[in-house]
Order: sequence, then C-alpha cells, then structure tokens
Amino acid sequence: MSTVDESNYEATYAVEMHCESCTKDIQKCLDTVDGIKNVTFNINDNLMNVEGHAAPSAIITALKNCGRDSIIRGTGKPNSAAVSILGQYSDGAHEDSVKGLVRVVEVAEKKTFFDINLNGIAKPGLYYASVRATGDLTEGLKSTGDPIYKFNEPINCSSPSDSVAGSFSGSAFVSAPLHVWELIGRSFVVTSNREHTVTNDSDISVGGILARSAGIWENDKEVCACSGKTLWQERKDAIQHNIRF
Repeated sequence: MSTVDESNYEATYAVEMHCESCTKDIQKCLDTVDGIKNVTFNINDNLMNVEGHAAPSAIITALKNCGRDSIIRGTGKPNSAAVSILGQYSDGAHEDSVKGLVRVVEVAEKKTFFDINLNGIAKPGLYYASVRATGDLTEGLKSTGDPIYKFNEPINCSSPSDSVAGSFSGSAFVSAPLHVWELIGRSFVVTSNREHTVTNDSDISVGGILARSAGIWENDKEVCACSGKTLWQERKDAIQHNIRF
C-alpha cells in the first residue's frame, strides 16, 4: 500500500450556503486541509467543487469541525469512482450495523485512491485491507475468495469512536495500481489478521461489495425516488446508521 501523492482529481459536495459570506467561511475551513488545489462554489445550487488530492473524509471532517454538514455528490470522471459500505458478519450472517466506508476514485492510468474509514470497531489495533476475488457474501466474508490485491501497510484503528461508545475508529488514504472497472462487483475486506485471512472467528473482519458511484456532476438529485426523502433527510438517516463520510 502506498500513500497518496499529488495526482489531482475533482469532487463535488453539497453544502448549505446562502451568500458570499458563507463561501468565505467554507473556504477558511478548507484552508486547514492539505492537498486542496482549488475550490469553486455554486451558491444557487448549494454545491462546492474541490480540485486536489485531499481525502473526501478530510474535507467533510474539516467542514464538520466548523459546524457545517456536507454530502459528497460525485468524484472523478464518469465510471471512475466506487464505494463500499463495510459491515460485520457473524457465522455468515450480516449484522445490522455499519462499521466503515471506503470511497474509491481512479485518478490516472492504473492509479486509484482509496479513502478508508473505520468506525465502531470493537477492539483497537492494526487492521489490514484487501480487495477480494468475488462479491459473494452467501457465507459472509469467508466466501469472498482470495485477495487479488493486499494493502500491506496497516490501518491504525485506535482512536475512540465519536459515535459508538466503547468502540474505535481509524482511517487511511492510500493509492494502488488498479482500475476501478476491475473492482466493481468484488469485495473490499478489512481484518485484524495480518495474513488477510477471514476464516478465524477470533479475528475482527468487516467488508462489503464495491459498487459504482457517481462521477463529478453525475448526481444532481435533490429527492430520492425510492424513499421520497430530501438529500439532507437521507443524510440524517445515514449518520444514524454510522455512515458518516
């Protein structure tokens, strides 16, 4: 696993704003984030466009620390982004709780960024991520197959969670020589086992299927066609389910 270098990409975020004073406040918040090259605002549509190589989670966290919520609407070019919601499995059955989120964006030929965020993990320590051969979850993470790519540098998950009492969180923003198209439909797995195996029930493992997500400007919905809820109502529901980034 390699740390991210200075390959840039674009991402759009929904952020509530009403005037130029709002945009100045937002810009001031983002000045604390390394890796941002340029920020533009669309006040009428409450949208912000960010160019650079900063992790989306770092941008969302910076805005949160300034008292502003935000929602990522798209990253990268069309067909260059993916996402995986990480859950925990017990004896092959999915437990009804989210333990993390991975956002993926391809920024160059065979160069893809992974923004990995864990939250609500029961035990502190080092965790190891991999992309698995399949998206088969019929037996939980045990049926996802062998790793096709291992991120060898561990994720330090030792910070107390700010949302799940008695649990821990951690994050990593890294790159790998992979195409997004070869990831779709496979599984992303994070485990406490340094050998990346998920067959030992004494280890803590979380994972989920990698699915395509919207590229920049591809997602302009304001009301969900399925639930009828607004963008910000869905955001509240996501936070309640521990989907924070």
